[in-house]
Amino acid sequence: MSLSDAVSPDAPDPYELLSWYAEMGVTEALDEAPRNHFADPAPAGERGDGQPRLRPLPGRPAAPARPMAAAATAPDDATVSAKALAREARTLDELKAALAGFEGCVLKATAKNLVFADGNPQGRVMMVGEAPGADEDRIGLPFVGRSGQLLDRMLAAIGLSRKDDVYIANMLPWRPPGNRTPTPQEVAICLPFIQRQIELADPDILVCVGGPSAQGLLGFTGILRSRGKWVEYDTGARRIPAIATLHPAYLLRQPLQKRLAWRDLRALKAALDGKN
Repeated sequence: MSLSDAVSPDAPDPYELLSWYAEMGVTEALDEAPRNHFADPAPAGERGDGQPRLRPLPGRPAAPARPMAAAATAPDDATVSAKALAREARTLDELKAALAGFEGCVLKATAKNLVFADGNPQGRVMMVGEAPGADEDRIGLPFVGRSGQLLDRMLAAIGLSRKDDVYIANMLPWRPPGNRTPTPQEVAICLPFIQRQIELADPDILVCVGGPSAQGLLGFTGILRSRGKWVEYDTGARRIPAIATLHPAYLLRQPLQKRLAWRDLRALKAALDGKN
């Protein structure tokens, strides 16, 4: 009996279902009976309970196992390694290469792509969000989904474009599974890289997009209270004017708050024009 005979016509396609599970960050299937995950591996073709393993259907290659080397790195060691690698990078290309080879963050094991940056590295404005979403993870560029499209329209409203005027990155270059909130440990491990990225880009103005970015880089708490306030961000080489604003994803859920984001954009435009 074929698989199509065993499955109801109304049931979801099993391969689409598995892809959805992977997209949501599911990394392991659990059996009805308890299993000892520390036991010696079962013989080839046999499960730990003595039952035969399920084999991929003809024409459907087995999915390759994702590397999990990052999980073995101790958090403190990973942070030290991240600081050293970031400091050694002399250009943005070198920093991207360092991130691509970095194994200290577990998010790398579940992400499809490294999401480093987009836009113009020589742009006067650098924007930093939190972490990639599903669209960004698939394409490998930040802010390309619905949030990114809204961000582009917001920038265009004050005469800016990411192609010419803005350099865009995220606090974390890998997508957390299921778009979950990054852990403080994950943020701490990746922080040296975004700090070095800001230093190397050396923008005239830094814009933190959303609460996690504003907290991680500027020390703000409560984005609604802290947005629109000018502070200075110290790169170690110079101090850069910085401002926080609301994340486009939040504005999509709370469209009435676009009026606050518009105030922030006007303040950004005025600063670029030397009016404040």
